[in-house]
Amino acid sequence: MRRSEIREAAFILTFEKLFTDDTAESVIEAAYEVDEFDMDDEVEKLFISVDEKSEELDRIIAEFSEKRQFGRIPKVSVAILRIAIYEMNYDDKVPVNVAISEAVILARKFTYDPDVQFINGVLGAYAKTLDSKKESVE
Repeated sequence: MRRSEIREAAFILTFEKLFTDDTAESVIEAAYEVDEFDMDDEVEKLFISVDEKSEELDRIIAEFSEKRQFGRIPKVSVAILRIAIYEMNYDDKVPVNVAISEAVILARKFTYDPDVQFINGVLGAYAKTLDSKKESVE
């Protein structure tokens, strides 16, 4: 599977998980049973990793969401933001600009235009803090 396909499948699982108290493993099991999209170990790994960090990721989303309170952000946008911020923080193989670009592509496919702009804005603002952290370390 291409990375964009892995990301999209993990997004679908992350979105679904936002509506249930089921474990990540239960969501994965159900996805295999339904068999509506490709699944593999990489999809599972990304989804589980994002799910394990969801509280931290949600705090970051809330902090950088200037125009909307966290509870007012559509769940589809939350799922996209969680994956992008996870990749920005924890996946060395995914450059920050690629994580943002891929999130915008997912947003264009699954959300409305104002949400695409919102997601891009949140991720852009967050990326600036990552740049300043890197500069202060060097």
